[in-house]
Amino acid sequence: QLQLVESGGGLVQPGGSLRLSCAASGFTLDHYAIGWFRQAPGKEREGVSSISSSGGSTNYAVSVKGRFTISRDNAKNTVYLQMNSLKPEDTAVYFCAAGGALSLYRFSYDYWGQGTQVTVSS
Repeated sequence: QLQLVESGGGLVQPGGSLRLSCAASGFTLDHYAIGWFRQAPGKEREGVSSISSSGGSTNYAVSVKGRFTISRDNAKNTVYLQMNSLKPEDTAVYFCAAGGALSLYRFSYDYWGQGTQVTVSS
C-alpha cells in the first residue's frame, strides 16, 4: 500500500522552529517530486515548497521564502521541511504529496499524506 506519513508538527511559539518529516512506505520517493502544502481553517490548501526527485531544484511560496528549507534524503525515503522564524499565520495542517513535477500546484500531485498540525502561538 502506497503511503505518505507526516510527522514533526506541534505547538511552537512565534519565532520558533519545527522540522517536519514526510516518510514513504510501499514505494520509493526517489522517482517523485515532493511538495509540502498547508491548509488553515476556512482556507484553501496552498503550496508551500517543493523539491525535485533528485533534490537539485526547489521552490518556495513567497510567504515562506527565506524561512523554510526543503530537503530530501532518498536513502531514508524521507523529505523534510525545516521551518524557522515561525509566525502565527503559519498555523495550519501541513501535508506532503508525491508527484511527477516540481510544482506548488496541488493538482500536480498523486499521493498525499494525512497531514500534521502546526500551531504557532504564544
